[in-house]
Amino acid sequence: MATLVQLPDSVLLEIFSYLPVRDRIRISRVCHRWKRLVDDRWLWRHVDLTLYTMRPKVMWHLLRRYMGSRLHSLRMGGYLFSGSQAPQLSPALLRALGQKCPNLQRLCLHVADLSMVPITSLPSTLRTLELHSCEISMAWLLKQQDPTVLPLLECIVLDRVPAFRDEHLQGLTRFRALRSLVLGGTYRVTETGLDASLQELSYLQRLEVVGCTLSADSTLLAISRHLRDVRKIRLTVRGLSAPGLAVLEGMPALESLCLQGPLVTPEMPTPTEILSSCLTMPKLRVLELQGLGWEGQEAEKILCKGLPHCMVIVRACPKESMDWWM
Repeated sequence: MATLVQLPDSVLLEIFSYLPVRDRIRISRVCHRWKRLVDDRWLWRHVDLTLYTMRPKVMWHLLRRYMGSRLHSLRMGGYLFSGSQAPQLSPALLRALGQKCPNLQRLCLHVADLSMVPITSLPSTLRTLELHSCEISMAWLLKQQDPTVLPLLECIVLDRVPAFRDEHLQGLTRFRALRSLVLGGTYRVTETGLDASLQELSYLQRLEVVGCTLSADSTLLAISRHLRDVRKIRLTVRGLSAPGLAVLEGMPALESLCLQGPLVTPEMPTPTEILSSCLTMPKLRVLELQGLGWEGQEAEKILCKGLPHCMVIVRACPKESMDWWM
């Protein structure tokens, strides 16, 4: 059996890539070879800093020493916990991030206070922006903002962003490269606001509306009206009925449909009604049902048998992590 010393650099780098950031830096003190490998930019393509509460000095050190042109995705936290004295994200740090890491494409911010951070501070190379439990200023994402900001943005995830409302949703229409939109727990968005915004976001190919106050029927109606090229839909079944689901019949490009519980109501379509609607979708290849209590029951058998051309996935409950969005 080969020892660590005998392993080639490529294998050690792959092993080191699974270590948390703090452990990567610690192992650099083992020997000169490991220090050289830890300094390799390839190892710093994907960085997750959400496990730590870091002083600004440490954050700047990581940026200057380790993060560079190879950085592709970064997860950071701003630590908005009550009473916390932890540092907040600063516009200067985000601007430096964009300058030092010209290939950064995905930025995930968790529990961050962005109320004093202008959106113009974000790296212009971003293709994916995720905001989880973040505070944003009212000026963020409004349509009046500079139209040249985030010109490459293709996907935005808004998970429990309390300030996000109809005006911000309308502002997303200025991101002409946007193709994927995820709304999670954005309770200030109204049915009227969603319908009006989707009219201008007709180029969306992926829409997910989970944990919101919007009814499933109204969401599907807005989708059927404006998103004829949508390929993937995920939504909570709150307020979903058979007639509501029927508005998707014949959707020409729909490839993946996920219906997510646990708010199942008496009006919820039966497995036979879901099957009937899905059979009219010519390109449907994935049907996913989460948290409906149908796993291992007759409902699952009906759908699997009736949709042989589809991958039918029946789960007990939704995944806790939001990584399945990407």
